[in-house]
Amino acid sequence: RDLEVRLIQENGTNPSAAPRLRKEILLDGVKRAASEVIGHFNAVLFIPQLSQIIEGGPEDRRRYLNLALAQAIPGYAKTLSEYHAALTQRNALLKLLSERGGDQAQLEYWDRSIVDTGGQLILWRIQAIQELERLAARTHHSLTRGKEVLRLAYDPAFDPLPKPEGQIALKLDTPVDRSALDLESIKRGFAGALRKLRGEEISRGVTTIGPHRDELRFIANKIDLGDYGSRGQVRTTILALKLAEVTWMKERTGEWPVILLDEVMAELDLERRADLLSALEETEQSLLTTADLNLFSPDFAQKATLWHVQDGKVDTQNALAGS
Repeated sequence: RDLEVRLIQENGTNPSAAPRLRKEILLDGVKRAASEVIGHFNAVLFIPQLSQIIEGGPEDRRRYLNLALAQAIPGYAKTLSEYHAALTQRNALLKLLSERGGDQAQLEYWDRSIVDTGGQLILWRIQAIQELERLAARTHHSLTRGKEVLRLAYDPAFDPLPKPEGQIALKLDTPVDRSALDLESIKRGFAGALRKLRGEEISRGVTTIGPHRDELRFIANKIDLGDYGSRGQVRTTILALKLAEVTWMKERTGEWPVILLDEVMAELDLERRADLLSALEETEQSLLTTADLNLFSPDFAQKATLWHVQDGKVDTQNALAGS
């Protein structure tokens, strides 16, 4: 299928106003919303700001998960959109019941909606995180020369796995195997948890459990990297995670994603640069930007197609001279 993205500069009627850019996405020549073309062009992005996946808030990790899973799992983006639409309606009703009272049975329709969509999201996340952990741990073990063991700890706001009798919560660094859970058991548990929390949620006027409040933590040698990881550990883990994402997408879709790297090499030490370039040679297509070609090995640069961009112009003839 033919996917085209256009950036259109619009100057407007006010000559003193700065021009604005408008984006158009076309699939087989037909305009589409961005959400409709997810999965038609899979890409893995490397940028310096990726440390926020580990060091940022839970919303940063959920955003990362959603973008990765939406590209590789058919139906994920649609289900996520439906979940958030139902969640918005349920929260509005909870707020109304909190402020004015009324028949609590009105919640049952929206309970079913977020259980159906949320249960599916939880199952997909369980499966994907386990698959990503397997790949990332292997790469991380290689990058740290066997000194560290990486775990991806999925901490769902509704945990479908029953806690041991008398135990309130598990430590974050405790391995949890949710692989035996099926969709129906997750949905039954989610629905039951919502019923138990109904009074509290009406009082607070908000839905307190579900995929919109899930958390993902990165644990190396039982240390939570988001709280205690060094800068080097965070960079190494991000590199392992993104390389795992590349392989995971290939396993899931049968096609290599395009890898986009924006000024990443300067953020890595010599050893990590060599590891990254070696990994890129195993993939099909990578696009890298840099202001310093010396960050790349001569052998890698010789194999690559070089473009020199200056003043908005692309020159393929003098790329080496301009770098």
